[in-house]
Amino acid sequence: MSDTLRDQLLGLGFKPTPGAEKPKPPRRQDGQGGKGRVADARGGKGGRPGGDAGRRQGQPPGAGRGQADAKKRQGGDARARRPEGDIDLAKAYAIRAQREKDERIRAEREKQEAARLRREAQAKLAALLDGKGLNAADADHVRHFDYGGKIKRVHVTADQLRALNAGELGVVQVKGSYLLVTAAVLAEAEAVFPACVALKVDPDAPAEDDPYADPKYQVPDDLVW
Repeated sequence: MSDTLRDQLLGLGFKPTPGAEKPKPPRRQDGQGGKGRVADARGGKGGRPGGDAGRRQGQPPGAGRGQADAKKRQGGDARARRPEGDIDLAKAYAIRAQREKDERIRAEREKQEAARLRREAQAKLAALLDGKGLNAADADHVRHFDYGGKIKRVHVTADQLRALNAGELGVVQVKGSYLLVTAAVLAEAEAVFPACVALKVDPDAPAEDDPYADPKYQVPDDLVW
Protein backbone atom coordinates (compact mmCIF):
# COMPACT_ATOMS: atom_id res chain seq x y z
CA MET A 1 0.00 0.00 0.00
CA SER A 2 1.44 3.33 -0.92
CA ASP A 3 1.74 6.21 1.50
CA THR A 4 -0.97 8.15 -0.34
CA LEU A 5 -3.61 5.41 0.03
CA ARG A 6 -2.66 4.95 3.70
CA ASP A 7 -3.22 8.63 4.40
CA GLN A 8 -6.60 8.50 2.68
CA LEU A 9 -7.77 5.49 4.77
CA LEU A 10 -6.66 7.12 7.99
CA GLY A 11 -8.57 10.20 6.95
CA LEU A 12 -11.77 8.07 6.58
CA GLY A 13 -11.54 6.78 10.18
CA PHE A 14 -9.71 3.50 9.68
CA LYS A 15 -7.23 2.72 12.44
CA PRO A 16 -3.94 1.09 11.69
CA THR A 17 -3.27 -2.42 12.91
CA PRO A 18 -1.15 -2.48 16.06
CA GLY A 19 2.47 -3.08 15.23
CA ALA A 20 1.96 -2.14 11.60
CA GLU A 21 2.90 1.50 12.06
CA LYS A 22 6.23 2.15 10.47
CA PRO A 23 8.17 5.32 10.75
CA LYS A 24 8.28 7.38 7.61
CA PRO A 25 11.65 8.06 6.17
CA PRO A 26 12.70 11.65 6.60
CA ARG A 27 12.03 13.89 3.62
CA ARG A 28 14.98 15.56 1.85
CA GLN A 29 15.22 19.26 2.48
CA ASP A 30 16.54 19.99 -1.03
CA GLY A 31 13.18 19.21 -2.65
CA GLN A 32 14.32 15.94 -4.28
CA GLY A 33 12.01 12.96 -4.06
CA GLY A 34 12.60 9.27 -3.75
CA LYS A 35 14.38 9.20 -7.07
CA GLY A 36 17.15 11.35 -5.65
CA ARG A 37 17.40 9.12 -2.57
CA VAL A 38 17.80 6.07 -4.77
CA ALA A 39 20.51 7.82 -6.74
CA ASP A 40 22.31 8.76 -3.49
CA ALA A 41 22.08 5.21 -2.20
CA ARG A 42 23.51 3.84 -5.39
CA GLY A 43 26.38 6.19 -5.20
CA GLY A 44 25.45 8.89 -7.67
CA LYS A 45 24.27 9.13 -11.23
CA GLY A 46 25.02 6.06 -13.27
CA GLY A 47 24.72 3.66 -10.32
CA ARG A 48 28.48 3.36 -9.66
CA PRO A 49 29.35 2.93 -5.98
CA GLY A 50 30.63 6.06 -4.37
CA GLY A 51 29.76 8.35 -7.30
CA ASP A 52 32.26 11.05 -7.87
CA ALA A 53 33.71 10.46 -4.43
CA GLY A 54 34.54 6.90 -5.49
CA ARG A 55 36.78 8.07 -8.26
CA ARG A 56 40.41 8.51 -7.56
CA GLN A 57 41.17 11.98 -6.39
CA GLY A 58 42.66 14.14 -9.14
CA GLN A 59 42.07 11.65 -12.00
CA PRO A 60 39.73 12.46 -14.89
CA PRO A 61 37.15 9.96 -16.13
CA GLY A 62 38.71 7.13 -18.10
CA ALA A 63 42.17 7.60 -16.58
CA GLY A 64 42.27 4.06 -15.22
CA ARG A 65 41.46 2.58 -18.62
CA GLY A 66 44.15 4.72 -20.29
CA GLN A 67 46.75 3.54 -17.79
CA ALA A 68 45.75 -0.05 -18.39
CA ASP A 69 46.09 0.41 -22.17
CA ALA A 70 49.50 2.04 -21.69
CA LYS A 71 50.71 -0.88 -19.57
CA LYS A 72 49.43 -3.30 -22.17
CA ARG A 73 51.31 -1.48 -24.93
CA GLN A 74 54.47 -1.41 -22.84
CA GLY A 75 54.18 -5.14 -22.30
CA GLY A 76 53.81 -5.72 -26.03
CA ASP A 77 56.81 -3.50 -26.74
CA ALA A 78 58.89 -5.41 -24.22
CA ARG A 79 57.97 -8.70 -25.85
CA ALA A 80 58.75 -7.35 -29.31
CA ARG A 81 62.07 -5.85 -28.21
CA ARG A 82 65.02 -8.01 -29.31
CA PRO A 83 67.84 -8.99 -26.96
CA GLU A 84 70.71 -6.51 -26.76
CA GLY A 85 73.15 -9.03 -28.26
CA ASP A 86 71.03 -9.35 -31.40
CA ILE A 87 70.86 -5.57 -31.76
CA ASP A 88 74.66 -5.25 -31.52
CA LEU A 89 75.16 -8.02 -34.08
CA ALA A 90 72.72 -6.44 -36.53
CA LYS A 91 74.45 -3.08 -36.08
CA ALA A 92 77.84 -4.68 -36.78
CA TYR A 93 76.51 -6.27 -39.98
CA ALA A 94 75.09 -2.93 -41.10
CA ILE A 95 78.40 -1.15 -40.46
CA ARG A 96 80.35 -3.79 -42.36
CA ALA A 97 77.94 -3.69 -45.31
CA GLN A 98 78.22 0.10 -45.47
CA ARG A 99 82.03 -0.09 -45.30
CA GLU A 100 82.15 -2.65 -48.11
CA LYS A 101 79.86 -0.47 -50.20
CA ASP A 102 82.08 2.57 -49.62
CA GLU A 103 85.17 0.54 -50.60
CA ARG A 104 83.53 -0.62 -53.83
CA ILE A 105 82.54 2.93 -54.70
CA ARG A 106 86.05 4.20 -53.94
CA ALA A 107 87.69 1.42 -55.99
CA GLU A 108 85.40 2.16 -58.94
CA ARG A 109 86.19 5.86 -58.74
CA GLU A 110 89.93 5.14 -58.63
CA LYS A 111 89.60 2.82 -61.61
CA GLN A 112 87.73 5.44 -63.61
CA GLU A 113 90.27 8.10 -62.67
CA ALA A 114 93.18 5.87 -63.71
CA ALA A 115 91.48 5.15 -67.05
CA ARG A 116 90.94 8.87 -67.60
CA LEU A 117 94.59 9.68 -66.87
CA ARG A 118 95.73 6.87 -69.15
CA ARG A 119 93.62 8.17 -72.03
CA GLU A 120 94.97 11.67 -71.54
CA ALA A 121 98.58 10.41 -71.43
CA GLN A 122 98.12 8.33 -74.56
CA ALA A 123 96.66 11.29 -76.40
CA LYS A 124 99.59 13.46 -75.32
CA LEU A 125 102.03 10.72 -76.33
CA ALA A 126 100.51 10.42 -79.80
CA ALA A 127 100.89 14.18 -80.28
CA LEU A 128 104.50 14.02 -79.09
CA LEU A 129 105.50 11.18 -81.44
CA ASP A 130 103.73 12.56 -84.46
CA GLY A 131 106.25 12.63 -87.35
CA LYS A 132 109.18 11.45 -85.17
CA GLY A 133 109.18 7.78 -86.06
CA LEU A 134 112.32 6.41 -87.77
CA ASN A 135 110.92 3.13 -89.08
CA ALA A 136 112.39 2.47 -92.53
CA ALA A 137 110.38 0.94 -95.33
CA ASP A 138 113.45 -0.97 -96.58
CA ALA A 139 114.38 -2.38 -93.17
CA ASP A 140 115.73 -5.91 -93.59
CA HIS A 141 116.69 -6.78 -90.03
CA VAL A 142 114.47 -7.85 -87.16
CA ARG A 143 115.16 -6.82 -83.61
CA HIS A 144 113.33 -8.89 -81.01
CA PHE A 145 112.67 -7.75 -77.49
CA ASP A 146 110.62 -8.69 -74.43
CA TYR A 147 107.63 -6.43 -73.82
CA GLY A 148 104.66 -7.12 -71.59
CA GLY A 149 105.81 -10.70 -70.95
CA LYS A 150 105.85 -11.55 -74.67
CA ILE A 151 108.48 -11.48 -77.39
CA LYS A 152 107.90 -8.60 -79.79
CA ARG A 153 109.86 -7.39 -82.83
CA VAL A 154 110.60 -4.32 -84.91
CA HIS A 155 112.11 -4.11 -88.41
CA VAL A 156 115.27 -2.01 -88.66
CA THR A 157 118.18 -1.43 -91.02
CA ALA A 158 121.71 -2.58 -90.21
CA ASP A 159 122.71 0.90 -89.05
CA GLN A 160 119.57 1.25 -86.95
CA LEU A 161 120.26 -2.14 -85.37
CA ARG A 162 123.73 -1.04 -84.28
CA ALA A 163 122.38 2.27 -82.96
CA LEU A 164 119.56 0.50 -81.15
CA ASN A 165 121.95 -1.90 -79.43
CA ALA A 166 124.17 1.04 -78.47
CA GLY A 167 121.28 2.85 -76.77
CA GLU A 168 121.18 5.64 -79.33
CA LEU A 169 117.71 4.59 -80.46
CA GLY A 170 114.73 3.14 -78.67
CA VAL A 171 111.31 1.60 -79.32
CA VAL A 172 107.98 2.88 -78.04
CA GLN A 173 104.54 1.34 -78.37
CA VAL A 174 101.78 3.66 -79.54
CA LYS A 175 98.35 2.70 -80.85
CA GLY A 176 99.35 -0.93 -81.19
CA SER A 177 102.47 -0.21 -83.28
CA TYR A 178 106.16 -0.21 -82.36
CA LEU A 179 107.90 3.00 -83.28
CA LEU A 180 111.66 3.45 -83.60
CA VAL A 181 112.75 6.82 -82.12
CA THR A 182 115.86 8.59 -80.92
CA ALA A 183 117.02 8.32 -77.33
CA ALA A 184 115.96 11.92 -76.64
CA VAL A 185 112.42 11.32 -77.92
CA LEU A 186 112.33 8.08 -75.97
CA ALA A 187 113.09 10.00 -72.76
CA GLU A 188 110.30 12.50 -73.46
CA ALA A 189 107.84 9.72 -74.21
CA GLU A 190 108.80 7.92 -71.00
CA ALA A 191 108.12 11.09 -69.00
CA VAL A 192 104.63 11.37 -70.51
CA PHE A 193 103.62 7.70 -70.36
CA PRO A 194 106.21 5.27 -68.90
CA ALA A 195 104.29 2.18 -69.99
CA CYS A 196 104.90 3.06 -73.65
CA VAL A 197 108.62 2.25 -73.50
CA ALA A 198 109.02 -1.09 -75.27
CA LEU A 199 112.79 -1.23 -75.72
CA LYS A 200 115.40 0.90 -73.98
CA VAL A 201 118.89 -0.48 -74.23
CA ASP A 202 121.56 0.20 -71.64
CA PRO A 203 124.87 -0.20 -73.52
CA ASP A 204 126.72 -0.77 -70.23
CA ALA A 205 124.46 -3.65 -69.15
CA PRO A 206 125.78 -7.23 -69.37
CA ALA A 207 125.06 -8.99 -72.67
CA GLU A 208 123.04 -11.70 -70.90
CA ASP A 209 120.50 -9.08 -69.79
CA ASP A 210 119.38 -8.66 -73.42
CA PRO A 211 120.17 -11.83 -75.38
CA TYR A 212 118.19 -10.62 -78.38
CA ALA A 213 120.73 -7.84 -79.01
CA ASP A 214 122.98 -10.42 -80.72
CA PRO A 215 122.11 -10.53 -84.44
CA LYS A 216 122.22 -14.32 -84.40
CA TYR A 217 118.92 -14.29 -82.49
CA GLN A 218 116.83 -13.45 -85.52
CA VAL A 219 114.20 -16.04 -84.50
CA PRO A 220 114.43 -16.78 -80.78
CA ASP A 221 113.59 -20.24 -79.50
CA ASP A 222 110.86 -18.94 -77.13
CA LEU A 223 109.23 -16.64 -79.66
CA VAL A 224 105.51 -16.16 -79.06
CA TRP A 225 103.63 -15.15 -82.18
